[in-house]
Amino acid sequence: MIQKVIPGPEQFGPGVVRATPHEGDPARWAVLGEDCVWQQQELPKNVLASLTRHFELPAAGGKGAMRLSATVTVHRTPMDAAWEQARFLEEALGCEEQLLRPGERLTNLYSLGSVFGESANTDYDDPVTENGKCRSDTRGGPYPYTWHQVTLGPVVVSVSGCGGRGHTAADVLDPIVEAHTKATTRVEGAIGWDASAPSDSPEAKVSPEAKVSPSESVPGTTGGA
Repeated sequence: MIQKVIPGPEQFGPGVVRATPHEGDPARWAVLGEDCVWQQQELPKNVLASLTRHFELPAAGGKGAMRLSATVTVHRTPMDAAWEQARFLEEALGCEEQLLRPGERLTNLYSLGSVFGESANTDYDDPVTENGKCRSDTRGGPYPYTWHQVTLGPVVVSVSGCGGRGHTAADVLDPIVEAHTKATTRVEGAIGWDASAPSDSPEAKVSPEAKVSPSESVPGTTGGA
């Protein structure tokens, strides 16, 4: 299911291409440690699968290259997905500066979230946006950085972007919104999501016949989704 809904380069807009490496290991996911350093770990038992793809908008028109990524994670339950969102909000509070990998950092991070029914949010459970700056020993910086993430039942969809020389925050936001909108539309169709259904629980918005099953596997995972 993840392979069907996760964005490709065309979902971000004209000129975006696959980066190298392009796909992460679907049996592992990124975890932020207490030392504010990101590291890859095996999926916990409450996660069926998680896949990340990396993209790039090449340098052109006097502006540097922009890095983009998309991640789709399928949890066993909507509550598990909600806990991932809660941790995401806390991470920016506890780690305003984070090490992505040697030589690459995120700085000046802050995050905002709104639950279903608040702040004009009538589409998703707990959308979260993180903004800040990205810096690289090889690419320079600081450049605008944005991460947008939502939950739909047990599925978490996130898209991020790190600008380059000459890019504004709007330059980074536009392809993120484009890809995120298309990905969440695909997820809605895959799990039978009904955003208009009044409910206090994300579970109730997922049609029973369309719920994610552990038997829907992605190659490389043990339980798979």
